[in-house]
Amino acid sequence: MTRNILLRRLALIPAFALAVTAAACGEDATDEDADNDVDAAAEEIDLVNPGQLTVCTNLPYEPFQFESDGEIVGFDVDLMDLVAERIGVEQELVDIEFDMIQSGAALNAGQCDVGAAAMTILPEREENLDFSDPYFDEVLGLMVAQDSDVTSLDDVREQELTLGVQAGTTSLDHAEEEGFEPHEFPNAGAQLQALQAGTIDVALQDLPVVENNWLENPDIAEQFELAEVIDLDAQYGFGLRKDGNPELLAVINDVLAEARDDGTYAEIFEDWFGAPPTE
Repeated sequence: MTRNILLRRLALIPAFALAVTAAACGEDATDEDADNDVDAAAEEIDLVNPGQLTVCTNLPYEPFQFESDGEIVGFDVDLMDLVAERIGVEQELVDIEFDMIQSGAALNAGQCDVGAAAMTILPEREENLDFSDPYFDEVLGLMVAQDSDVTSLDDVREQELTLGVQAGTTSLDHAEEEGFEPHEFPNAGAQLQALQAGTIDVALQDLPVVENNWLENPDIAEQFELAEVIDLDAQYGFGLRKDGNPELLAVINDVLAEARDDGTYAEIFEDWFGAPPTE
């Protein structure tokens, strides 16, 4: 009796294993189907310049995109390299004013396939662009002089100080929402130069630019410091022409998801920001 029960139980093992294997194969098949769909989409992508992924960006915006030893490098650049690799082409970067990217004008004019410029996903931008899945959280930093008693935008307002921002950015949007009429600059480099020259008293910029670029320079860190961190509860995305390239959008989202799953995203993040990403 005991032996028969044991045999019946053993007999169930192959059937159960087969069921598990079949389920696993089903999952693998589903994953494989999804990969095949993305690969098929990659083959159908219509690029503005055949044989290359043309990416509009705005320099300098370290550590996201900037020139080093004659080469454009950065966090966004590395992520776009993954996309180009998946498609089987090389990335070609085009330096252009940020406002031309975030408005969709550069993409509509066929100047590039995708905009990669630490660009925040905003409802008004979504009217003109298709955005990828988010890939970075938006946080602002307020930089002030070392001898300043400014600790917040409220202090800037109360002391009637001159605030500088980059044109077309969420820093500008946030400053205007707070009642400021800030000085606008075409890029982060011009903004920093104005701060150093005393043209503006304080600068509002994305936190990684302040912490991982400006204040990494000892000469700048001797004169200026981070006064306030402002979390906007928003995120960056890569922008594409509105309803213009769903195949490329699908590939970008798949590459981002895969990079997160296999640890590539974390490696790239740590390379540029000096620490692994948090949840």
